[in-house]
Amino acid sequence: MLGLLINEMEQKEIEYLLKREMDELLFDLGDSRIDQKVKEAMRERYHKLFQLLRRVVNEQECLKYMPKQMKS
Repeated sequence: MLGLLINEMEQKEIEYLLKREMDELLFDLGDSRIDQKVKEAMRERYHKLFQLLRRVVNEQECLKYMPKQMKS
C-alpha cells in the first residue's frame, strides 16, 4: 500500500484530469466504428480510472461517474 500527500489544488487537478479522461472514454464507447475488443479495453480503463476517482472526490461526484452496464 502506498500513501500520497497532496494539497487541495493538486487534488482538484487530479480530479479534473480523471473526469476529462473518463468523459472522453464514454464518448468513444458510443462510436460504432470502434472494434469491440478495443471497447472492452476502454471499459477496463474506465473502471480503473473510476477507482482512482473514488479516492479524490466526494460521494455525490462519484455517483455521476458510476460505471453503468454497457452493452457490448
